[in-house]
Amino acid sequence: MTPRAKLRLSRLRDIGWSLWDPIGLLEPGQKWDDDECRSFADEYDSYLVQAAGQLRRGVSEAAVVTYLIKIETEHMGLGFAGTARADAVVAAIVADDQLWTFSDV
Repeated sequence: MTPRAKLRLSRLRDIGWSLWDPIGLLEPGQKWDDDECRSFADEYDSYLVQAAGQLRRGVSEAAVVTYLIKIETEHMGLGFAGTARADAVVAAIVADDQLWTFSDV
């Protein structure tokens, strides 16, 4: 039986909030798990989980960058700010060899 992959959400949040945060919810020096930030820590979860899942399933990095940019521009209504944020998040997700854990169930 193939082991099931489980996403470590806290690691994904560390990546996403430190590199992406397109709305600018965090003040300089804050982290998503600071007491005053916990109430909105899941603001980006669905987008980041979707991006990580796409990469895990073999979707190209370029397509996932495009997905994150589309979220910023179409869903969040922000202007196009370039690809640097999305590029950094995708690269960090791909590089993190501890983002996924595996179980036998």
